Amino acid sequence: MEQIREEEGERLSKALEVIERSRRFGNLSGIETCRKVLKDLGHPEQMLKIIHVAGTNGKGSVSAFLHQILTGAGYKTGLFTSPHLLHFSERIRVNGKQIPDGDLLHWTEYVINRDFGIPLTMFDYALAVALLYFKQEQCEYTVLETGLGGRKDSTNAVEHPILSVITHIGYDHTEILGNTLAEIAAEKAGILKSGVPAVFGCQEQEAADVLLLAAKEKGIPCVFPDRDALCRIRSMEDGNGYRFQYKKREYQISMPAKYQIENALTAIEAAYSLQRNGCRILPEEMEKGIRSTFWSGRMQILKKNPFLLVDGAHNPDGVRALAESLCIQYPGEKFVFWMAVLADKDYEEMVRLVLPAAAEFITVAPDSSRALQSERLAAYIRSCRKKVTACAKVEEVFRLWKKNPPAAKVVAFGSLYFIGEILKAVR
Repeated sequence: MEQIREEEGERLSKALEVIERSRRFGNLSGIETCRKVLKDLGHPEQMLKIIHVAGTNGKGSVSAFLHQILTGAGYKTGLFTSPHLLHFSERIRVNGKQIPDGDLLHWTEYVINRDFGIPLTMFDYALAVALLYFKQEQCEYTVLETGLGGRKDSTNAVEHPILSVITHIGYDHTEILGNTLAEIAAEKAGILKSGVPAVFGCQEQEAADVLLLAAKEKGIPCVFPDRDALCRIRSMEDGNGYRFQYKKREYQISMPAKYQIENALTAIEAAYSLQRNGCRILPEEMEKGIRSTFWSGRMQILKKNPFLLVDGAHNPDGVRALAESLCIQYPGEKFVFWMAVLADKDYEEMVRLVLPAAAEFITVAPDSSRALQSERLAAYIRSCRKKVTACAKVEEVFRLWKKNPPAAKVVAFGSLYFIGEILKAVR
C-alpha cells in the first residue's frame, strides 16, 4: 500500500510539472482555447450553476466569502481560484476542502494525455481539471474566479453562468487590459451575459460608468454595494477583525484587513442576488459565512514575536489598501518591508505608497521568470533616500531576520509567488 501511494505521488508530481511548465499565454486567447477544450470534454460546465467573478483586486476574497456562505447554507459548492500559494490543489475546492490527491491525479492525467489539437496554458489545464472535478462531485453551485481580465479570459468560455460579479477595478496588467480605468473596466465587463444578473463591487466613478453602460446594453439588472456601510465600522477588541452594519444586519469579518469589508459587501450583495433567484440562504447563514471566511496571504500574521505579516498586494491599488489598513491597525508605527515584485508591475508607485510607513526595505526576486531583480528594485528605493538591503533569495532574507530581528514589525508584500515562498519557509 505504501509503495502504491509513493508511485501515485510520483505520477502526480510529474503530471503537475507538465501543467506548471506549460506556457503562461497561448497563441489563441484563453476563451478561444477553452471553448474548444470544453467542447472536447463534453461541456462539464453545463452541468453546473456557476457564479463568475472578475475584478482587479478582491476577486479571490469575494469568491472565498461566497463559497463559505453557500457551503454554510447547506449547498455543495465548488471554488476555483488562482494562483496557489503552497500547493496546486488550493485552486480547486469543494465545501472548503482541497481536491484530494487521488482525484487530482486522475483528472490531471486525463487532461494532459488528451489531444485537444491546440496548446493549453497552465490556467487552461487547471480550469479543465476543476470543472471535471466539480461535475464529478455534483456541485450544486460553483464559484469561478477569472484569471487575467474578463472578455478574453479562459473562464469566459462558460456561456451560461447564473450570476456575474465584478469586484473593485484598478490598474494592473495595463499592457494587456488598457491604460485607463475605463479600458480595464470594459475588459472586465466582457464577462457580462444577457439574462444574467450582475453585482459590482465598490468602484471609482470612471469604472462604474463603464459597468453601468455595459449592463444597460445587455439589459440586465445590476447592483452596487451601499458604501454608507463603510462608515458604520468598528474594530474588534482583539484587533483581529471588524464589525459593520449592512442593511439593518450586523456582520463581522475575522481578518485584520479593513479592505476586506468592501469584499464582504460585494459577497453579501451577490448572496442577495442569488436569493432573488431561488437560492435559499438564511440571514444567519450569511452572517456566519462572512464571519468564518479566512483567505490566506491577505494581511495574515504568521508570527507575533518576532512579528511577521504577509499580504498579497501586488499592484498599486492593493498596496494602497494595505498601507491604509496598516495605518489603522498600527497607528504611528514604522515597518520593515520585505518586497518582491514582478517586472511588469508599477513597482515605483507601490514603493511610494508605503514610503511614509517604512523604516527600511529588504528586496528579493520572487520565484518567477517574470521577476524584477532585487538590485533593480533596491536601486529605486535608494533613490527615494530609504535604507534598503537586496537579497538574492527568500532563504537569505530569513537568515538576516533570524540573525538580527528588527525592532519594527516586518510586513512582506509584492507578489503572491513571494508570499507562497514565505509561507513555505515559515511552515
